[in-house]
Order: sequence, then structure tokens, then C-alpha cells
Amino acid sequence: MDSDGTRDARSTHANPVPRPAAPSGGSAVPPMPSVPPGAPPRPDGSAFLAWLRAPRPEAGPGVWRLSHRPRPEQEPEQIPARQLLSGALIAFLVGWLVWSLLWNGYLGGWWVLPLELFTPDSWRQGNDRVGNAILWYGYYTLIAVAILLVVGRLGRWGEVWRRYGPPAWHPAQPAADLPPAPEQDPAEFPHLRAAGAHDAAERLAAEARAGLMRDVDHARINRAWQGVRSGRHSFATFTGAVLKDGSAACPHPSGERDLPARHARHDLLTGQVRLGTTADDPRNPYHYRGAGLGLGPDLLGTSLLAVGPAGSGKTGAVIRPLAESLCLHALAGRASVVVVGAAGAGLGPADAYDVVVRIGHPESVYDLDLYGGTADPDEAAAILAEALVGDLADPHPGSDSRRSTTVLAQLLGPFRAVHDRFPSVAELRQLLDGAPGPLATLRKALTDTGQEPLLRELDARERQMAHPGDVGTVLADRIALLDRPAFATFFDTSGRTRPFSLKALDHPVRVRIDLPQRGHADASRILARLVLAQFTAAVTVREDRSLFACLLLDDATGVVTPEAVRGIQRLRSAGAGAVLTLRTLDDVPRPLRGPLLGAIGCRMALSGLTPWDGQDFAEVWGKEWTETRDVTDRQIIAETPAGKAVHMLRRVITGQAPTARAVTVRQVERERWSASELAHGVPAGHAVLSLTTVQGEHAPPLLVDLRS
Repeated sequence: MDSDGTRDARSTHANPVPRPAAPSGGSAVPPMPSVPPGAPPRPDGSAFLAWLRAPRPEAGPGVWRLSHRPRPEQEPEQIPARQLLSGALIAFLVGWLVWSLLWNGYLGGWWVLPLELFTPDSWRQGNDRVGNAILWYGYYTLIAVAILLVVGRLGRWGEVWRRYGPPAWHPAQPAADLPPAPEQDPAEFPHLRAAGAHDAAERLAAEARAGLMRDVDHARINRAWQGVRSGRHSFATFTGAVLKDGSAACPHPSGERDLPARHARHDLLTGQVRLGTTADDPRNPYHYRGAGLGLGPDLLGTSLLAVGPAGSGKTGAVIRPLAESLCLHALAGRASVVVVGAAGAGLGPADAYDVVVRIGHPESVYDLDLYGGTADPDEAAAILAEALVGDLADPHPGSDSRRSTTVLAQLLGPFRAVHDRFPSVAELRQLLDGAPGPLATLRKALTDTGQEPLLRELDARERQMAHPGDVGTVLADRIALLDRPAFATFFDTSGRTRPFSLKALDHPVRVRIDLPQRGHADASRILARLVLAQFTAAVTVREDRSLFACLLLDDATGVVTPEAVRGIQRLRSAGAGAVLTLRTLDDVPRPLRGPLLGAIGCRMALSGLTPWDGQDFAEVWGKEWTETRDVTDRQIIAETPAGKAVHMLRRVITGQAPTARAVTVRQVERERWSASELAHGVPAGHAVLSLTTVQGEHAPPLLVDLRS
């Protein structure tokens, strides 16, 4: 049941499986099982069992389902407190008055006729005074209870009890942990027992009760069982691994069973990570208010774009929790993740990843494959052209960069045919500059080996160099940004280093790529475009798309190109997604803003947005039909003493002067969130987020508190 973590640059398994880039402490003792935040770890496994058995009701997109309490779709109408209490008191006084009138005979004796008509005379006139008293007082009690029920319903005593009685003093506590029936208890692994794996289920259940299992183990074993059900693994191999290793069976290639530390709340049973709480705000749908906000692969599969100024929480409140969650999914064998950001951006410790590529750092263990691990010159040329000059292409969606791709292919193909590898950065720069020595050497090697088709490619490249406006000059200028002393040991193609290729994303690997933004901003943008292009090219050709692949790109400035937008559109069908952050939409060319927002399923506007950015979000979120009421109140003037007394009583009960109200109800169409509200109405630490699942379910824009 073991599986590789990555492949080498040539898509082979020659290199050893990557290990975390830094030691995780060296302790062989496994950490305690993961428990819900705030709950102390208990060695008997009760914390894990409580988490496993906790209710997770079905809910709308983005609702944190762990112990969620569903609310009705529409907000119930709530009576003002003064009116509610006054009505309850008046109802009690009316009931008391009716009972007094009946008891004292002011209303006659008709109310005791049923007792006199249907009760034998011997019961009412017998010598048994005790029985006779019980009969009559029982009847009186029945009448009194009936009056109480009627006036209690009229006075809404039940609502008074719920709002001001003991239920309001002591909120309902969750029910005590009662283990469900074995066939319904997830801690007993009933799905394994139903398939005949009784011994394996018993071993896992015993370790769960003993506190030896954690949430990552549970998710990893379930993932392996899905492989058995789909035919990728054999039943005997799975049961043998479980009987041998218990909850440590089917391990991740790194051998890790948890992250060194967790900073966010995770629920691997639903695959969610909690980012905050949906605000109790009238602009949010009632059934979302107060609910936790959780994101998982079902939402990230439609990709996410977060826009907000520096300090609004893009990295700490969005990228970091999502990276942590996807790393846990990778340890469970359910995802592969690539996190890209500036060095020192706080994207998680190095020992939380299998591969850490520190471009420009001399102590980096891994290198980055400039050509994406492909052996096809045309494919390598297309990826490299997107990285080098993709931002210079016409930003309209119908444009492309085929000229740049052709130029690179005319050089990469002949060079690989001669050297059995692609050129290094320095070699490619010389070829693009048209240096006579390298071109002559390449021509002689092709002539000696008789490769006429590739000679024609080289001839065409040399003819184009003589024309003004040759795109090769631009490519040479851009590749020169990577041909710097700081990157001298990187992008090596001779096999001396350990280049990481995104072709490895068909395995559950955790990757972090640190960009050298300090002093090399332009080079960092080229590398970010390179990673995005390699990611979209790699995940769309994977065989196993049940393994979710996600790219987290912190600061996508200069990365959004026409080809990038088309690539993001293809991710959903490939079982993959991308998370991009921007300081402002002005970092995206104006013709691409609409296509980008249309290609992204989840859109987040953080606090501090500019009105211009708010206008783009307001347009993509559209309008909705809402019901508006125009209320006109006209005070009623009493002319008689009785009328004035009645008006005074109404003022005491309701707290308002008696009025005649005219209500006009209209259906109007208005923006869900206006540009002004997004720019000035989102509090600090909050964001407005719309969601779309891979199944097509939608959640309207929600105001979310990212700090809770």
C-alpha cells in the first residue's frame, strides 16, 4: 500500500522519496491524537471518539459542518420585548378575570351543566364527601387549565419562557457522548465489517479506543479503502497492512502521521478547514448567520481569488490555513499541494513539507526544473514562453503567444537532439542572443548526425534573427533575469542537482517554493508564471484525478495572463484548483479581469478594498430581487375621553403613539453588495466571500469574520 511522493525530473522513480527539508524533532514517539480545540488530550482515545462521533449535518456550501446546528431558511418574525411582555400580562389578567367571574357566579351556572348532566345522581348526592369533592374540584381544575391554555396561547407565554426563562439562562448543552449502535458507530468501522474485513475493523477500532489513532490516520485508511473499492489496490494487501501496522498502515512516503503543529481548526472527516464565522448581519442569509465558515476540496476545486491590501489577512487568514489543511490531506493520501510565496512569508515550517525549493538560497536542497519535467520540446517551449513573455501578450482572451513558443521550440528541439537534455539558462540565453559560437557548434553537431529537419528549424531561427522586431530579443532579455549570480546553482539541466518537477503531482506530495522577491521582483514574477503554467499542464494529464491537486500562490501580481485564465478554467474538470491572492485587481490587465472573475468559482473581497475593485466584485456578484416596504404612519387624534383613554393604554403597552399605518410592498432589483459597501462597509478582519462547489451549488456573498 506504499506509494511514492514525487518523481525526478525525467518522470522516473530513480531518486529516493523526498523527506521533509528539516528534521521534525527526531522523536520516534507518535504525537497525541488530534482533538478539537480547547479539549484536553485524553490518553484513552475519548477525545478522538468524540470527534469521530460528532454530528455533521448536511448544510449549504461553506458551512462548518462539525457540530453545526441548522437554522431555518427564513428569519422568524420576533415581537418586540415590551409588546410581548405586555401581551402576556394582559392575557393573564383576562384569564384571571374570566375565572373570577365564573367562580363567583357572575356568569351563571351554565359552565357546570356538563358535570351535572353526565354524572349520576348517586355520585353527586352520595355520602362519600371525599369522592364528591375530588369530582367537583377535578372539574374546576380542568376548566382552569383550559382557560390557561387559551390565554397562554393568546399571550405567547411559550415565547416568553424561551426568551426570558431558564432556557435563556442556561443554553442547551450538547448531549452526553452515548456510543451509537455498532452498525452505526464510525469508530467500529462498519463499512469494513460489511465488506468482510472483520479482523482489520476490530484492530482499528481497538486502536481508536486506546488513543493510538488520530484524524489523519482515519482519513488515510479510508483513502486506502477507497483504492480497494476502485480496484487500484487488492483487498488482501489492505487487510494485511492493517493487521500488521494498525492505524499506522498505508503510510505517507515521508513516514509522517501529522504536522509538527496546527494553527487552524480542521475536520478531516468532511475535509474542511475553518477560516472564520459568518457574521450575524442582516445582509447574510439567516441560515448562514453565526455559522462557521469552512473550505475544503469541494470548494477549492473551483479555485479561489482573494483580493485585499497588505495587512488585510490574505496570507495569515487564508493562505496559511489552506496550506495547512492541504498538507494534512496530503498526509492522508487525498491531495497534493504546491505553495508558492516570497521567502519568509509565513507559509508554514519547512518540516511540514516534503519538498522545499528555496530559489536563490545557497542551502536549498532541491532545484526547480525549468522545463517542467517534460521531454517534448514543443511542450517545454510552450510552458517556458508563458513564463517569460506571457504577461506581454495581448491581454484579450482570444490572443496567444505562439510566436514566442515557436522561437523557443526552434532552439530547444535541436539542442535536445544533440545533448539529450535541454539547455541551461546561460546556454539558452546565448542561443536567443544569436551568439555565433553556440549556434555554429549546434549546427555542426546536427550536420554530423544528419538531422535535416532540425537543421531547417535552426535555419529558420537564424533568418528570423536578422529581421527587426524579432521576439527572440525579448525572450533573451527576459531569460537574462534568471541568468544572475544568485541563481547560478539553480535550473541546472546536467543532472548534478535534484530538480523538482510538477509532474510529481500525481502523488500526495507537499511542496513549498520560496521566491526571491527581495531584489529579484521581476525574476519572481517569471518564476510564479512558470510554476502556474507547469501546474496547469501537469494536472490536466494525470491519470488519477481522485487525488486533489491545488496550487496556492501568495501574491499573483503579474501572473494573470490570457493563457493562465484558460488554464484555470480547465482545473475543475481535472480534479484540481488554484488559490490566488492580489493586493488589487489593478494588478490584472483590464481586459482579463472579467474573464478571471468568471473563471474563479470562489471570490473573496477583504477589508480595505478600493471602490474601483469593489465595482468589479459588485458586477460579478450581480443583483437580486428584494422586497421593500414603504411604511407611512399617520397619528390618530382621539376626540372623546374614552378614545383618549384607549390611546393612552395603547401607548403604555406598545410604547408608541396610536397610528394608522399604510404599507406599500414592492419588488426591486438591487446589487447584492455595492462598490461603496465593499469599500467602506467591511470591518477590519472581515471579508465578503461567495462560494461555488464543483457540483455547481452556489452560496451568495457572505460577510465573514476571519478572526473567529
